[in-house]
Amino acid sequence: MIEEHERVVLKSPVPDKGLEPGDVGNIVHVYRDGEAYEVEFVALDGHTAAVVTVEASQVRPVAPGEIPHARELVAA
Repeated sequence: MIEEHERVVLKSPVPDKGLEPGDVGNIVHVYRDGEAYEVEFVALDGHTAAVVTVEASQVRPVAPGEIPHARELVAA
């Protein structure tokens, strides 16, 4: 199970928030023993871009050796 404050990678898009697979966020709350998570996505300038609730299948832990990639957030 992924714990609070861990970084995760989005596996599926969240179109209404402009989020794409590969976006990196931080777990801010764990629901029902890891069945779902509240994830905060922060822009590189430090502002919160989105806070979303996702099912466990929609995120994965950050893997060793991965690096973030910058892109412009285009919210729907």
